[in-house]
Amino acid sequence: MDLRTLKYFTVVAEELNITRAAERLNISQPPLSNQIKALEEELGTQLVVRGKRHLQLTEAGTLLYRRAVQILNMSEKTKQEIRSLDSELSGFISIGVVEGRAPFFLAQWIAGFKEEYPGVQYRLWNGSSDDVLERMKAGLLDIAVIASPYDSEHLHGFPVGREPWVALISKEHPLAQGEGNTIPLNALVGEPLVVPARKSRIEAIRSWFREVDAEPNVLCEMSNYLDAVALTERNVGISIFPQTTYTPNSLLVSKIITDTERQIEYSLVWLKGRMLTELEHEFVDFVRDFAEDYSKHPHNYPIEINEYIPPEDTKYM
Repeated sequence: MDLRTLKYFTVVAEELNITRAAERLNISQPPLSNQIKALEEELGTQLVVRGKRHLQLTEAGTLLYRRAVQILNMSEKTKQEIRSLDSELSGFISIGVVEGRAPFFLAQWIAGFKEEYPGVQYRLWNGSSDDVLERMKAGLLDIAVIASPYDSEHLHGFPVGREPWVALISKEHPLAQGEGNTIPLNALVGEPLVVPARKSRIEAIRSWFREVDAEPNVLCEMSNYLDAVALTERNVGISIFPQTTYTPNSLLVSKIITDTERQIEYSLVWLKGRMLTELEHEFVDFVRDFAEDYSKHPHNYPIEINEYIPPEDTKYM
């Protein structure tokens, strides 16, 4: 298997159509089909099931696709690192990031790092903490910003920011009509709730409600912030989610949950046992300095203007 053949196969696997894959690769269809057949013969197994209009990956094809993506990414990364040895720091950093405020922290870091190292490029991937960590363990991400806590036995990391938990409420809901930007936790008892799908987070929410002698009425578990917004817009339920900086939504009201309140902490992490490249070291050190200054002077940063900062003694969740 050479890199060109792996590249051809990944495009076929993504398009599941030889014609579209050939167009994307800017080659004719017959040579591409022959390359895939030759690859199957080399491996001694069928990689795709050929239908009249579409292809379907076999189990072996699915495995090869995952490994091929990793190999091609590593190949490109290695080229960039070698080229950067005799020049100004450059190359790619692959970063995973969860939703909430984390993408806005990341945007500030990249903006600052770009001023020092304009030759650096970035590959960003967004998902839940579990999804991000799975991709990092598979070698598809170099570092990640996730919601704490994390597995310190297998990960290095440090905190980079925090924010309170809020209730996202449809403007049609009676609870949205109350004055102020806070709501007590006991006001949510009995309400259908949309909560993050992470198992540890659901358990933490259950423990939180037990402080007011209640159980949460969980209607839906979701892994994507936009799903929570869509459900809340339709007044399906009230979403419990970390406060975040996002485009104002005229259909929703966001209220900080108090009595008792909780905050979430974000951390930058990378795998133990994996040596960071020079570029990754520089980026991690830059973020560490940024995070230390942010913790001391949060109001100096635009992201915090007109936003609520939890008291230091607020419990984490």
